[in-house]
Amino acid sequence: MTALQTRTDAEVERSTQALREAGTQLLLGSVTDLAGVTRGKYVPLDRVPAFHRSGMGASPSWSVFCVDSGIAFTPELGVVGDLRIRVDPTQARPVEDGVAWAPGEFYEQDGTPSSMCTRGALARQAARAADLGLSVLVGAELECTVLAPDGSHSTTSPWSPYSVRTSLAHAGLLREVTARFAAAGLPIEQLHDEYGHDQLELSLPPLPPVEAADAVVLARILLSRAAESQGLRISFSPVPFAGEAGNGAHLHLSLADEEGPLLAGGDGPHGMREAGQHAVAGLVDSLPELLALHAGSVLSPVRLQPGNWAGAAACWGLENREAAVRLLGATQGNPHGANVELKVVDPSTNPYLAVATMLGAALDGIEEKTELPAEVTDAPDGATLPPLPTTQRDALAALDGSARARRLLGDGIVGGVLAVRTYEADTFGERPVADVAEALRLAWTC
Repeated sequence: MTALQTRTDAEVERSTQALREAGTQLLLGSVTDLAGVTRGKYVPLDRVPAFHRSGMGASPSWSVFCVDSGIAFTPELGVVGDLRIRVDPTQARPVEDGVAWAPGEFYEQDGTPSSMCTRGALARQAARAADLGLSVLVGAELECTVLAPDGSHSTTSPWSPYSVRTSLAHAGLLREVTARFAAAGLPIEQLHDEYGHDQLELSLPPLPPVEAADAVVLARILLSRAAESQGLRISFSPVPFAGEAGNGAHLHLSLADEEGPLLAGGDGPHGMREAGQHAVAGLVDSLPELLALHAGSVLSPVRLQPGNWAGAAACWGLENREAAVRLLGATQGNPHGANVELKVVDPSTNPYLAVATMLGAALDGIEEKTELPAEVTDAPDGATLPPLPTTQRDALAALDGSARARRLLGDGIVGGVLAVRTYEADTFGERPVADVAEALRLAWTC
C-alpha cells in the first residue's frame, strides 16, 4: 500500500485549503512513463478531492507512449480499457504562479493499484526493505544542459568547467532556480556548472525511496520552469549534442538496520559490514540485466563509454568514478555517511524504476548473500571485467531475459519498457547520432 491510499478525506481537504490560501488555481498530477517522459493532467481546486479519490482517466497507452509521441502498442496495452491517475494532494508543491504539482499513481477502474504503476513498484521495494528491518535513503544528482530558445547552446564564449566566469553567466538562472526550489520546499545540496558546455548539476538531499523519486520529478519541473522564466530551456537528454559531454542522473543509496549503517562500522573493505558487502555485490551483479532500466534510451549507449565518468564498467571501487558502483566512505567530508553511487543512471530513465531496481538489486544481494567481487582501484580494464551491454538492443535483450527484473517490477512494466525502447531502436537506431541528439534534445524536458 502506498501513502496515497492511506490519505483521509480530512487530510485531502486540509491540503486543498492550504493550496487555495496560497493562491493556487490548478493542481497538476503527473506520472512518468516507461520512456522516461513525465506527463500529467490538471484540475481546478474544487476537483482535487475527486483527483485523489476517483482519479482522472488515462488510456492504457499512457504506459507505452514513446519519446517522439509515437505509441508502442502491445497485445495487453492498446485502445481498449481505461486507467485512473490518482494524486496525493498532501505532497503538492508550487511549480508556477497559480499552479501546484502532486505525484500521481495509476489505478484500475475498480480502485485497485495498476500493475503498470511505476511509483507503486518502487513503493513495494521500499516496503520490502522495511520488512527486512532496513531503513533506506536515496539521494539524487541531476545533470542538465542550458539551451537558448532555439535549442542551441545558451552561451557562445569558450566554456571552462566549474568556472566562476561561466557560472556567473548563468547567475540569473541560478537565482531563479534557488527561489523556486525554496518556494517548493525542496532543499538543494549544491548547484554548480559542470564539465560540459552549458551543463549544470544540482544535488538533492537523501530521502526515503518514494520521496526521493518524487523529488527528482519535481526538481526537473522546477529547473525547466526556472529556465523558461529566463528565456532559456533545459535539456535532460543523455546526449544533447553529439560529441559533447552527456548528462547523468546518478543515484546514491544508503542502508541501515537497528545496529547502524550497513556500509560503515564493520570489518569488511572500507568498513563495510557483511550485509553491506552483499548489497554492493547485488548492485554489481544486476548491472547487465537491469541496464535498460537505468540507461535504456537510444542515446544512452553514446554517453555510457569508458572515459566519460559514466560508470561503463560492471565493477565497484572506493571513489572510483569510472566504476558503475562508486563507494563513498564514512568520512568527515561525507556528512550523510557511507553510501554507494550508481553512476550508470541517466535522465532518460523513469526515476521510480531506477530507484526501485537499484534498491531491489541491493536487497537481493543481502537476501542471497551475493559475494562481493574484488574492488577495482583504477580505471577499469574492459578486457578483464564482465562487460555491460554496449548497444541499446543488447541492453534490451538482457532485460528481456531477466527473471530479476520481472520479479522486481512485474511482467507488465518490463514488457512496456521493452516495447517503447524497441520502438526507439527501430525509429532512431540507424540514424546518425547528431540527428538523433537534435531530434530528442527536449524529449525528456518537463
